[in-house]
Amino acid sequence: MTVAAAPRRSNAVLAAFSGPCLPLAAFGVALPVTLPEFYATYVGLELGVVAAVFMAVRLIDIVFDPFIGWGMDKTRTRFGRYRPWMAISTPMLMLAAFMMFVVVQPGAPPLYLFGWLLFLYLGFSIGTLGQLGWAAVLAPQYDQRSRVYGWWQVFNIIGVVLILVLPTIVVKTGIGDYADGVRIMGWAIVIALPVTIGLAMFVVPEPVTKGDQPHGSLGAYLSLLGQKTVRKLLISDLLLGVAPGITGSLLFFFFGQVRGYDHTQAGLFMLVYFIAGLCGAPFWAWFATRVGKDRGLAVASLVSAVLYVGATLVPGGNFALTAVVMFIAGLPYAAGLFLTRAMMADAGDEERFKTGVDRTGLMLSILSATTKIGHVAALIPYFILQEVGFRALPGPAGNSETALLTLQILFIAVPGVLLVLAGWVLKDYPLTQARHNAIREKLDARDAEPTAVRL
Repeated sequence: MTVAAAPRRSNAVLAAFSGPCLPLAAFGVALPVTLPEFYATYVGLELGVVAAVFMAVRLIDIVFDPFIGWGMDKTRTRFGRYRPWMAISTPMLMLAAFMMFVVVQPGAPPLYLFGWLLFLYLGFSIGTLGQLGWAAVLAPQYDQRSRVYGWWQVFNIIGVVLILVLPTIVVKTGIGDYADGVRIMGWAIVIALPVTIGLAMFVVPEPVTKGDQPHGSLGAYLSLLGQKTVRKLLISDLLLGVAPGITGSLLFFFFGQVRGYDHTQAGLFMLVYFIAGLCGAPFWAWFATRVGKDRGLAVASLVSAVLYVGATLVPGGNFALTAVVMFIAGLPYAAGLFLTRAMMADAGDEERFKTGVDRTGLMLSILSATTKIGHVAALIPYFILQEVGFRALPGPAGNSETALLTLQILFIAVPGVLLVLAGWVLKDYPLTQARHNAIREKLDARDAEPTAVRL
């Protein structure tokens, strides 16, 4: 059976498809950055308790994905395979956002956080995996799929920027304090979810694919982990996930209690950091084409370490200077996000060349798992801070010199070291640009054979 060419999707369709990224990206920022600090500072849970709950839920969440993927593979409806899952996720995420952002009160018990956070992560996994699967069938061709994921990434960045500026707007306009800003953030997510997902459901088609894709088994996972290319890439990605995770989890504490800035100012520092990552992405994409993805990522990691440590060492009291150096430090940020995914796709070509089996989806799901593990590990500093007596209170909290010194080491030195290690791990990376080009030539020749066009 020959494969028919899929139609080129209009920009309007791709914009509608990418709309759900706005609230989903808001969750993506709130879960590792906003909510841990919010529950420790304003709800009043101990740092160690918050860290334990988030880590436990994150570990459970890693198990969700293969079961959700298996369920999606088995789904057959006249509405498509993935859109029903997107519809299921909508009320789940609305309820979870309402309970975790809006109605929670100071003194809420740890069980409250655990239960609703677990429910939120389940809905979040369903929503994000549903959208990614939908994207894969929306435009199966290589170049058109790049357009789909390009729109998807742009809307994710827009969602991150919008949700980061929201608490600042609330405070600056006098609507309320930072806690009110977090609650309004929750309302924004609750409202945006049905609007954006509903529009996508009605406007964007979902082509029905024929046949099932094989689902990765435990043996397939283990065999991939034994390959040098995959192993190096996963270790580097894990380190690149832990470093910014620590930065995000401790940012408000560091800039508030060490540098003397308020929540609004600290949030703006994080905002300019993300915007800088967007601005720097084209350079690192170009640079990788000149020196190879592995060397480009290694250089970006080392440059990021130097710029980050330099920026965080700038004394407090000068908001403009700090904003400028944080912008400069953020310029290499996006390199790790897209280069690791591109390199894993290259590794998928290598795997298909060796075995004849296309396991790119499985390999990307493993990469997603390392990212989630990185987010879990990024909460370990909460336990360390609790052991040295650090108190999570708004503004300067009268912490001891030992507690503040520990915070600075965790926020400045640890991410810097991890970024250096992420670049060092890529030394002697086996899948060079020349080797990948040779593999692609042989794969293209194989695919050109008559049997290659049959399903």
